[in-house]
Amino acid sequence: MTGATGRVTLVTGASSGIGAATACLLAARGMRVVVNYLRSGTTAEEVVAGIKATGGQAMAVQADVREAAAVERMIEQVQETWGGIDVLVHNALTPYVIKPFQDMTWEELGSKLDEEMRAAFVVTKAVLPAMTEQGWGRIIYLGTGLSRRPREGMIALGTAKAALAQFARYLAQELGPRNITVNVVEPGPVEDTRMAAVLDEEYKQRQVAATPLGRLAHPGDVAQVVAFFASEDNAFMTGTTAAVNGGMSMY
Repeated sequence: MTGATGRVTLVTGASSGIGAATACLLAARGMRVVVNYLRSGTTAEEVVAGIKATGGQAMAVQADVREAAAVERMIEQVQETWGGIDVLVHNALTPYVIKPFQDMTWEELGSKLDEEMRAAFVVTKAVLPAMTEQGWGRIIYLGTGLSRRPREGMIALGTAKAALAQFARYLAQELGPRNITVNVVEPGPVEDTRMAAVLDEEYKQRQVAATPLGRLAHPGDVAQVVAFFASEDNAFMTGTTAAVNGGMSMY
């Protein structure tokens, strides 16, 4: 990666899993990383401590990314120390139910749609002024292969993430003239994440069998793709979706 040194990156939901792996990788590549968390303050501080132990720069900042006032306070805290956000990696996962559509209420489906889009809207609005002012920015949203390839019981998450992916394309079109790229990274099943915890072993083995590369993704596999989109190297890709699933689904 070229030119990363000193860039300020906000990774939402970065206390564990893909978010933590991404924060650590970007810090290792010279970025100053804001490790956002909602409730897991201890683990977020552990991520920061690990980054600092290897010579990187990081800070942990608590904020519910669904709340505009909380996000504004977080941005102000970062600005006081490091200035504006150059790179947004929006990884925070809002709650959702796992059940068939027939058993679902509108509140269960609608609340996931609302919270998914509200969080993306709020954090994006908050980081755009600094990116616009400097004429450079990188925005990466974490999606899911479930937005394209349905799985039983996952209609709330899959539908919400499909909306997020289309939101990203519209932003890419609008923000391109400001030299701000917007891309989506869509993992398949990923080991060592909250989503993976709901999969039983038999299902995991079926997923592995359906994957040409012969295993499920690790958080670090996803972080590598996010890191490319976050870098100077990505000068001409925007409005795209990267599938990180070992070939399980090809599009």
